[in-house]
This record gives sequence, structure tokens and C-alpha cells, in this order.
Amino acid sequence: MTVFVLGGAQTDFARRWSREEKDLFDGMGEALRAGAERARVELGEVDVTHVGNFVGERFRGQGHLGGLVASLDPALRGKPSSRHEAACASGSVAALAAMADLEAGYYDLACVLGVEEMRNVPGDEAAAHLGAAAWVGREAEGARYVWPFLFSELLEHVDRAHGVKGEHLWAFAKQAFENARRNPDAQTRRWTFGDASFTADREANPPIEGRLRRQDCAQITDGAAAVFFAAERFASAWAKRRGVDLEAVPRLLGWGHRVGPMSLQEKLDEGGAYLFPHVKDAVDHARRRAEVADVGGVDAIELHDCFTITAYALIEHLGITAPGRAFEAIEDGSIALGGRIPVNPSGGLIGLGHPVGATGVRMLVDAWRQTTGQAGEMQVEGARRVQTLNIGGSATTAVSFLVGT
Repeated sequence: MTVFVLGGAQTDFARRWSREEKDLFDGMGEALRAGAERARVELGEVDVTHVGNFVGERFRGQGHLGGLVASLDPALRGKPSSRHEAACASGSVAALAAMADLEAGYYDLACVLGVEEMRNVPGDEAAAHLGAAAWVGREAEGARYVWPFLFSELLEHVDRAHGVKGEHLWAFAKQAFENARRNPDAQTRRWTFGDASFTADREANPPIEGRLRRQDCAQITDGAAAVFFAAERFASAWAKRRGVDLEAVPRLLGWGHRVGPMSLQEKLDEGGAYLFPHVKDAVDHARRRAEVADVGGVDAIELHDCFTITAYALIEHLGITAPGRAFEAIEDGSIALGGRIPVNPSGGLIGLGHPVGATGVRMLVDAWRQTTGQAGEMQVEGARRVQTLNIGGSATTAVSFLVGT
């Protein structure tokens, strides 16, 4: 059964909700209402809502986020809603659940909400909360910052296998920030950098953990996003009411979902040409379902650059380059806006921001924007198919969607 993507929206990721005396509930409501307006649906038409969130209990002390949905708008009271958690892939797992509901014929219109509030606590505390996505008590013991520590370990592993230059990683980061300047919702759109910001200068680009530096890291972000999926029956009536050609409405052409071992070391011990075979399988499975042979059938990619080395590895898993050759796509401009296969025209997690539970949903919103020509200054010319790749933990959970017509 075909699942259509009617539209969606995100909040401004530069905002800090606690400074406005708001919290994740307010962010959910803003994204919900803006998303419904962009998708041109009434909230009373929504049959079911799925919420992606990682650690609301830690940052805000708030669980049971599915229960909050009925308080967002009277039109949603009495309707089913639930919360899904898969670390940084929480939003994508919520989207999978919504898609399954529609494909099973249970409902006609589903809302997917993703949310995380992360800037209401000090940075060290935020980092500790996020460490719950690692294997607690079994890895990164003694690390001040769990995720920079683990992904520095990944960098060392890749360096031993193929060699990695900091200049390539920082060039990717610089591109992310440049793309973010075009995005009116990006957390870093007004940030400024000096000539040394993308170098090994310890003041302009200070070390965080191991070999990872400040510009290698994604942002701690408050943010929410909402996207609306429709079954064909609803989408047909929706298109007719609005004078829209149903064939031009983006849909979920394919999806892939795979899970690897929990700890980073377990995954690295598996060896092989690709660091994370299950991640590549998720990417390839989405393409097979979409009847897309390879990356040449994709016009743009939104990938999970929680760190520059993550993006570096995923460039290879997406087939943009052969294993060990990701630097080529950075050097030759293949992944730049206007290049052969633009990566993260939105700015990605490094430039746009990374509200963990919202990221997978935000990627789908950007895929919808691109494939409907509504991405503004971020627009990839002629984009018809966009692939997302969202990972949770140290690439433990991998979810990829292919959105297009």
C-alpha cells in the first residue's frame, strides 16, 4: 500500500525554550500546528499520532509523551497516540510505526511528531543524559563525554584501516555550517567563524575528547518536527479537494530498518569492507523497495552527521564512494549543494542542530520540502528522490527512508 507524505514543519532550532518559559510540550504543539498548516490538513482528520523522543524523562522529567498529544489540541482527544524510543533514531522509528498503521489499513491519516528539549540543563549534564544510548557500564567508562569519546574511537579505527585527515573532516563541517546559513530554522545560521575555526588550532577549534574537536560535533538543541502521512484513500480525496495531481505528491518509496550489536566495539569487531554492514543493508533495502539501483537514482541525501567522522563513514555506506575513499567526495565537491549528490543541504545535525528525538522526523520534513520544490535557498534543483539515513547510538539502530515521486 502506498503511503503519501503530505507535508510537515519544524520549530526554529536556534531557540532555547526554557528562556521563553516554555518546554517540550509547547514545542510539540508548535510543530504540530505548523506541520498541519503546511500539509493542509485539519487536526480533526488525524486518526493516530506517533511521537519520537529519546530522554524526555532525563532532561525534563517528563515521560508518557504519547499522553501529552491529547492535550495539544481538543481535536486529538480520544484518539490513539504512543511514544517511541530508539536513541537518535527515535523519530524514524515513530515514522515506521505510523507507516505500518497506514499500510495495515487501520487508519487513513497519521501524524509523526519528534521532540527533544536539551538546552534546559548545563552541557555536562546534557552529555551525561545522552550517554544512556551507549551500553551503560560496559563502554566509555571514565569518559567525560560519552559520545565524543566513542566516535573518536571510531575515528581511530577508520584511520588505522584507511587513514583520515582532519582537514577532510573539518571541510565537511565547514560545508555543514555554510549550508545552515541558507536555512531559516538552523541553530547555527548566524554563527561566525574565523580562519582557524576549521583547523587544528586549539583555541579556535578546541579538543573535546580524543581526536574530536568542537567543529566535529553536532549541536545540543531544543526542537520539534511534525510530518503527516496519508493512506491512498485519504490522499486521493485530499488531492482532489486541493486541485493537486496525486502523482506529484511525494510518498514513502522505500524504507530500511536494521539493528546491530549495542556496543561500538562489538560492531567494529565484525570487520569487513564496511564498518557497519547492517547500516549499509538498511540503505540498500530502502533502495530495493523503491526500485532504485544505487545512489545514482537519488537526488539528495539527509544523513546523520552527529560527528564529522560519522558522516565520513556514512558517505561510504550510502555508496557515494567506495570504502576508504570518502575523502574523494569531500575534495571534488560531489556532496556540496550543486554537486553530484548533495548531502545535508539543510545543514544536517552539525549545522541545523540535533534535537535527538526530532531528528528523524526533521529529515523527512526536509525530504518533503526538497521533492516539492519548497526548500527555498536550500533547494536541490530538480530533486525528485531524497534518501534519509538516521542512526541511533553508535550506529546500533539504522533507519533509512526514500521519499519522492
